[in-house]
Amino acid sequence: MIKVSGLQKKFGKNEVLKGVDLEIASGGTFAILGPNGSGKTTLIKCVLGMVLPDGGQIEIEGKSIRKGWKYRNEIDYLPQIANFPANLTVSELINMIKDLRRSKSTDEEHLIELFGLEPFLKKKLGNLSGGTKQKVNLVLTFMFESPLIILDEPTSGLDPISLIRLKQLINSEKEKGKTILITSHIMSFVEEVASDIVFLLEGKIYFQGSISQLKEKTGEPDFEHAIANLLQYTYG
Repeated sequence: MIKVSGLQKKFGKNEVLKGVDLEIASGGTFAILGPNGSGKTTLIKCVLGMVLPDGGQIEIEGKSIRKGWKYRNEIDYLPQIANFPANLTVSELINMIKDLRRSKSTDEEHLIELFGLEPFLKKKLGNLSGGTKQKVNLVLTFMFESPLIILDEPTSGLDPISLIRLKQLINSEKEKGKTILITSHIMSFVEEVASDIVFLLEGKIYFQGSISQLKEKTGEPDFEHAIANLLQYTYG
């Protein structure tokens, strides 16, 4: 589904992506991991067209995204920080996004019930807690039927019940054949939902494969220690 070739990006003198090559097949959940500053969010934003790379190419379904924008209609994106208009209610925001997307395929009622948002529908977004805003963020992301879903730190601020429901939701979307990209610092969450790992280190892909392959490569018995083994190259 996604092919990244020789992707490069600098911010001033800081070289964030150093010729990244990556292929992600259709179907499955892929976790993009790495220490802070490794280029995870920059890579995602390049795929979304929110950041223009300095070199390289990105293809989705065999077509270059350069100078294109319609491909974004086939992507559902959950940003790490959602900046909602404070004066809108939850219902008003949901209806506004539906109008903007012009999609008939929405499932907001099920999602509102799933995350217990019924009592908050008439409340203004500026008065909501961070965890409730994240639930609204999740509803906006999953209520459309797009083949590609990108989730940047989706567990942020969620209570234990909402976290369980998010895992169930991701797994049900994966069963539909969708491709899901996730960044997260919560390794237990990643281990439960991800089929493959992409580990970025200093702007390059240091590892790509399954969790079992990662354990074999590092010689570690569990996932957290395997990731720690990779991180030692950064922290010594």
